[in-house]
Amino acid sequence: MTKIINRVVPAVLTDSPAALVSMMRQAECFTGWVQIDIMDGLFVPSVSITSQDIAGAGVKIGWEAHLMVNDPEKYIEDFHNAGAKSIVVHYESVKESASDVIEHITSLGMRAGLAVNPETPATVLDDNLVNRLESVLFLAVHPGFYGAKFIPEILDKISLFHRLCPGVRIGIDGGIKAGNIIQVARSGVNEICVGSAIFGQPNPAASFNELTALAHKGWENQSSV
Repeated sequence: MTKIINRVVPAVLTDSPAALVSMMRQAECFTGWVQIDIMDGLFVPSVSITSQDIAGAGVKIGWEAHLMVNDPEKYIEDFHNAGAKSIVVHYESVKESASDVIEHITSLGMRAGLAVNPETPATVLDDNLVNRLESVLFLAVHPGFYGAKFIPEILDKISLFHRLCPGVRIGIDGGIKAGNIIQVARSGVNEICVGSAIFGQPNPAASFNELTALAHKGWENQSSV
């Protein structure tokens, strides 16, 4: 089994191609991996940049697309062509076709992840589905906006899933900041996606380094239950 590495992942959310370029240039100075949030105005109210914008941004580091969209199947080829190494789709948008969507992603040589919204129970993720995934991403906010309020009850759901599926990479996304990241890291997560607490700060690199140091304090005391 591949060793699961704990890390903080900067999350890029914008509807501006120029802002995307600026954020990517910043990120390239302090990390080798980012998550780029994609929104269609339907699955969530907001609309984001597109795969074409990413392809034109000259991204020099690894990235995954977090597709907060209806019918994500339509987006997979475009994001593969834009250079995505991994694609995360929402369980809520692929309930009836999750296996086919995961197969499409992996057939193109990308890794597949599944995200679940706060109201979706972890029990929907059966073994047949989880065993085909590279990661499961738990949303700790109602998705679509930077700066949304963290929902602490999600940590209980993560702890339960961690006990049931200890070999699966677990991510969390939404509302993470310096004041709660230690607690979050202790819950059983491996990847902590952070947006506004990095890119909304005067010095994104310093904020990323501070959050990473705090997260490692939590990981050092992570529950093994």
